[in-house]
Amino acid sequence: MDIADPMGRYRSMFDLPAETIYLDGGSLGAMPATVPARMKRALEEEWAHGIIRSWNDAGWYFAPQRAGDRIAKLIGANEGEVIVADSTSVNLFKVLVAATRMRGNRRTILVEKANFPTNVYIAESVARMMGCEIRAVDPANVLAAINEDVAVVSLTHVNYRTSRRHDLEAITRRAHEAGSLMIWDLCHSVGVMPLDLNRHEVDFAVGCGYKYLNGGPGAPSHVFVAARHLSTLDQPLTGWHGHAKPFDFSESYQPHPGMERMLVGTAPQLGVLALEEALKVYEDIDLHAVRRKSVALSSLFIDLVDQQLAGLGFTVGSPRAAEERGSHISLVHDHAHAITQAMIARNIVNGFRTPDMLRFGLSPLYTRFIDIWNTVAALKEIVEAGAWDNPQFKVRKLVS
Repeated sequence: MDIADPMGRYRSMFDLPAETIYLDGGSLGAMPATVPARMKRALEEEWAHGIIRSWNDAGWYFAPQRAGDRIAKLIGANEGEVIVADSTSVNLFKVLVAATRMRGNRRTILVEKANFPTNVYIAESVARMMGCEIRAVDPANVLAAINEDVAVVSLTHVNYRTSRRHDLEAITRRAHEAGSLMIWDLCHSVGVMPLDLNRHEVDFAVGCGYKYLNGGPGAPSHVFVAARHLSTLDQPLTGWHGHAKPFDFSESYQPHPGMERMLVGTAPQLGVLALEEALKVYEDIDLHAVRRKSVALSSLFIDLVDQQLAGLGFTVGSPRAAEERGSHISLVHDHAHAITQAMIARNIVNGFRTPDMLRFGLSPLYTRFIDIWNTVAALKEIVEAGAWDNPQFKVRKLVS
């Protein structure tokens, strides 16, 4: 399968640790091999010698726009509809407030249960600020819960735990039929599957830069606003970089007419430059081919779990139907944390999600089919031999 893999050539574009199987790309993507040289130039030439001149001479100032336009190609948006800024949580706050203001006669924000916690926290805070109520429903009941009371529907396309994928097209259509605005969190979608936000008339979206986009730890987020909303968008964090003329230093705020109005303060420039460089991996890439490999990897994983791990306490915690899942596979086991630590000790890196879930992020650009085979074999050995039952593997670390 690896020999026949048309995506196999992309693995050489990453600096991966030798003798390690890395299956946690849904938490932190591997580093593209060209990033160190780009950062070296940014540090030793542009910052050290160009100093403040580099905002102009090295093009620093427009890096959020350039990176945003690269991401726009991956999510079915146009140039000028995506910008890189802040964190996912901050961008979600911006679009939730802005969308609620646009539907001021409605008082309900519809969210899903079991979403990533920050999405819930931010929505609850926005509801308190805007005098709204939160309606939290099971993911399977979202369509039925959208009615004329709902101002905003805010969902995550692919669930961070289970990999369950919403029907973006159908839910967006239903939201618009009810007169609601639609916000999608694309953190576990962007970069591993085709997305077509404009064709489906999505209103707003946010996404992560450090997962499948491989922008590095803490890489800045991105935000999408459909062009039809820009002229009336009332963004709540009115920082100076969102001003129409930031270097006029006007004492009154006038929003930028374009996506720049979603900016707040000065960009974390080194992080933006690293992300911009990392995104070059996706130049001219066929996201349909990426998705085909993602499905092949995850399907192989499930097949091998069924064949090799039967009777060992594992349950597949992700949808078995390929069209219903994203690019990670989750397994449920009573000793998930200790097994994860035992795997890491063997240089097979996956993630753990409390209380009982092993999560395997399958990045089609660098994950091989042999990695899946060897991972399932290691899981079988660890459980059959009881190798997980070691005190050192039961110690909870700060980050999991």
